[in-house]
Amino acid sequence: MSFEPEGVAPRVHRKLTDPKAMRAVAHPTRLALLEALSRREPLTATEAAQMVGESPTNCAFHLRTLAKYGFVEEAGGGAGRSRPWRRAHIGFSIDEIDPSGDPETTIAATALSTVLWDIWLERIRRVSAIRSAFPEHWNKITGAAESIYYLTPEEAETFQEEMTDLLFRYRERLEDPSLRPEGAIPMELIQFTFPADALRPLED
Repeated sequence: MSFEPEGVAPRVHRKLTDPKAMRAVAHPTRLALLEALSRREPLTATEAAQMVGESPTNCAFHLRTLAKYGFVEEAGGGAGRSRPWRRAHIGFSIDEIDPSGDPETTIAATALSTVLWDIWLERIRRVSAIRSAFPEHWNKITGAAESIYYLTPEEAETFQEEMTDLLFRYRERLEDPSLRPEGAIPMELIQFTFPADALRPLED
């Protein structure tokens, strides 16, 4: 059974290249709305407001802005002024340095990346602060680890692709709740990969 409405093509991962779209989504409330829709959809502005802690009016404005730049779309089935929304894509990614060398795109991508890093780092701090209150079985698999590998740039790229392939093993469950086994809850992996030597002081 497909979770997609009849006649609607399955959603795909979106590669952001438009600086206007990058600037539009680089807002904590809009990112929170996309995350809320990844947990449950469709959502009206009123329903989303309860999940993200904003007013329905504010959420309605941000949802319309996300729709303008292709991040969400109307799901249909609303009654009266109620407008249910759904994600237009399963997720998005960006190249922080634009391959074409366009400075406007690079600036917009860097700004979006900064907002995302701030959100992720704050989330990690919150998890660390409350982890002791987790049930034992979830506490056991909640953690952080540091690993150092000696890789060429080509090997590092292959490593990231292999990690992505592993995570995508469960990707269909994002779209189709019927595929989620009993007891499954949203699990989040925040991964940072960077050249360790970049943190060393520059030599004279």
